[in-house]
Amino acid sequence: MTSSGQTQAGQTTAPLLVLASASPRRIALLEQIGLVPDRVLPANIDETPTKGETPRAYAQRVATEKARCVAATLEDPALVLAADTVVALGRRILPKAEDRESARFCLERLSGRRHTVLTCVVVAPTASWPLGRHGTRLVETAVTFSRLTPYQIDALLDAGDWSGKAGGYALQGHAAGFIRALSGSASGVIGLPLFETGQLLRGQPGSWLA
Repeated sequence: MTSSGQTQAGQTTAPLLVLASASPRRIALLEQIGLVPDRVLPANIDETPTKGETPRAYAQRVATEKARCVAATLEDPALVLAADTVVALGRRILPKAEDRESARFCLERLSGRRHTVLTCVVVAPTASWPLGRHGTRLVETAVTFSRLTPYQIDALLDAGDWSGKAGGYALQGHAAGFIRALSGSASGVIGLPLFETGQLLRGQPGSWLA
């Protein structure tokens, strides 16, 4: 695998790979497939859902805005990788848990129910890399929780790994012990569907992945 700034015979130097997120989960997932971003630049955008916006439309819009926002700030040839993860009950978007009560709100509604996790991945080249290709993948995963008792909800809240997580839980955290079924992409639920991300990167000139 070739990182930016290196060359192989017959290949040009790869542009920078920039991750538009400071999420340690997304950084770790990229490392799992052998990629380390050259830069990590979180996007500063308004992530408030618009009135009547569906979970699918929301995930696509926010991921696209993140990628475009960061790409617009860069002068170097680069490919910006952005993602957004949404937990949905039907057409309802559950919040990212910022405090204990918002996490409780989510867990009480997910208890004993099947819900959908949507993660949209977007790649956007900077203006100084005209060979780069825009790309988008939206991945939907069905997740079913067992019925949670009040004691179990309190235990999950005490564990604390819900902080900042869409839907108030982390698949890689304590909640995993209460998930009855998952159909789709486990890495997508964590925050970055690796197969689809790999497909987007392999589709770029001078790909970072074999």
